Amino acid sequence: MNGFFNVSSSPHVRSGETTRSIMLDVAIALIPASAFGVYRFGLHALLVLLISIAVAVLSEYAFQKITGQKVTIGDGSALVTGLLIGLNMPPEIPLWIPALGSIFAIIFVKQFFGGIGQNFMNPALGARCFLLISFTQLMSDFTVDGVSGATPLVQLSSEGSTNLMSAFLGFTSGTIGEISALALLIGGAYLLIRKVITWEIPVIYVAAFAVFEFIFGGHGFSPVFVASEICSGGLLLGAIFMATDYVTSPMTEKGKVLYAVLLGVLTGIFRTYGASAEGVSYAIIISNLLVPLIERITMPTAFGYEKNALDGEGSGISLKTYKPAISLLVITLVAGLALGAAYEMTKGPIQKAEEAAAVAAYVAVCPDAEDFQESDDLEAKAEELTTSDSDISNGTYGNIVFESVYQGLDASGNTAGYVVNVTSKDGFGGDITITVGISEDKKVTGMEFLTINETAGLGMNAQNPDFMNQFIGKEGTFNLVKDGASGENDIQALSGATITSTAVTNAMNAALYLIDSAAE
Repeated sequence: MNGFFNVSSSPHVRSGETTRSIMLDVAIALIPASAFGVYRFGLHALLVLLISIAVAVLSEYAFQKITGQKVTIGDGSALVTGLLIGLNMPPEIPLWIPALGSIFAIIFVKQFFGGIGQNFMNPALGARCFLLISFTQLMSDFTVDGVSGATPLVQLSSEGSTNLMSAFLGFTSGTIGEISALALLIGGAYLLIRKVITWEIPVIYVAAFAVFEFIFGGHGFSPVFVASEICSGGLLLGAIFMATDYVTSPMTEKGKVLYAVLLGVLTGIFRTYGASAEGVSYAIIISNLLVPLIERITMPTAFGYEKNALDGEGSGISLKTYKPAISLLVITLVAGLALGAAYEMTKGPIQKAEEAAAVAAYVAVCPDAEDFQESDDLEAKAEELTTSDSDISNGTYGNIVFESVYQGLDASGNTAGYVVNVTSKDGFGGDITITVGISEDKKVTGMEFLTINETAGLGMNAQNPDFMNQFIGKEGTFNLVKDGASGENDIQALSGATITSTAVTNAMNAALYLIDSAAE
């Protein structure tokens, strides 16, 4: 033999699949969800999708031209990224928000790390999380003409129930692309038939999440509740179209299983114990970051090498390979047990302290009362206003949740007033919960903030006496104004914090509306 054979670099198996064909299939699979979203929410939803796609494609073109790289917009990856960003937007979002998201996804998440195949997280999800953190209120506003109120996931989180069939078909509130489980499943079936994705990640992801919810969801073995959770909050959109991204998901079979289980557990943790009802985006991004470790511990041994559990030689799995994962697992378990033990030890005292603080707040807002008792009639009225046709259910006061209602009694046991704990979910920084005291003649006797996380120096000024005193001693419906309060029930908005001012005013109006309705 005169020479040696040279082995070319991988891959050695050729396929007709290209990035362009894969992206085309993904775009086709997203047509049902996109079409239904536009049908459901109208022209503005279509503009959101078009703007997201156009800006994503133009951003990639401009970056590659400026940096002297080969222009790759023809592969369709930027188009799919833009489409996914648009589908993750609320239907009435200002158009500059998805445009900003597309720029962030393409430039900062994709191109800065080398382009397609080099990004460490899904660009569309990176953009979504960036926008959720930066523009919480705008990204959480799902009220549009004819479709108002809380999303199914928020209803599940606060009330424990929602309409399963509406969530499955898509006749509900939510982002443009997440509302119809049926449309998403049709798209998923297409991708499976075309062999663009495999079943392991989406099916095991959903199954692991379902098991977690059965055990820790707080509703016992309730198939309807778990099915509603699966159909809501972008779980299917994430499981089918984003968790399966071939760049940021594992390649090995065992890796896919481990990755999917991790996704399901993280989503369950974020939804059950997190501050936000939705946890899919953060679960996928965290799991994306762990893919290199998952690949490392699940990569099979190459032919011709032996595993050596002691010194780690060879390309297979070794003890040294497992050590980081084992150490992380042990640390997590120990920390979890320690935190759990501390929680059990302090749960009783903390609960008593919270109850004492609540009573003190009730006395502060309803000073004529000495005792506070839950009222079945008031609770029933609150439930009725939330579920039947009323100013609460139709969104007149925004996204409102009545947490609890108490009847204040004087020393003789007579009614001295009422206390309403009401939450507006429309705050700029999240939920705003207020304890409102209302007298027998339907006037506000006091108010205290239980939860408020607005911007310091702006929205947090809602706690200032000058703003709060505008409500005290008044009855009826409050009107928020920006150019000086002139009417009896006008409320001067906080400078630079109109969203916060609106949320607080709506909560106060909702509390008065509840007590006034109960008296009818």
